[in-house]
Amino acid sequence: MSDNLPEEEVEVVDELAAVQKERDEYLDALQRLKAEFDNYRKRVARDQQELAARAHERLVRELVPVLDDLERALEFASAHEEAQLEDGVRLVHRALADALAKEGLAEITTEGKFDPHTQEALLSQPSEAEEGTVIEVLQKGYLLGDRVLRPARVVISGG
Repeated sequence: MSDNLPEEEVEVVDELAAVQKERDEYLDALQRLKAEFDNYRKRVARDQQELAARAHERLVRELVPVLDDLERALEFASAHEEAQLEDGVRLVHRALADALAKEGLAEITTEGKFDPHTQEALLSQPSEAEEGTVIEVLQKGYLLGDRVLRPARVVISGG
């Protein structure tokens, strides 16, 4: 029986060495995975910042011509050329509306029944229209994509 002990100890030592080697391999793999994940997280954050910067740049690039048009309209106003002033203001409005539409801005429709998801009722007035019908728009509302950017502020019929 004393002959078996050293052999059993050798087996235990070999098994312990194998388990330690496996542990070290797992630890190394885990550390590599952690480093890769940290790099991924940093890369995603950097990409998001670059994307936001490009989006802002694109929007500002779209709005610079509107600024130019507004300056021209102000020049016309100082010359008291009222017809040209009105045309200039219309031009600025159209340019700004087009630039914002390219960015996904859309006006909320306010015809018909009141929609609490896209409209805000500020007043209810007696009217010949059916109860709950929008009878006046106090402030236009806008959607940006499929989200309400600003609800339309409306007056609804009280019946």
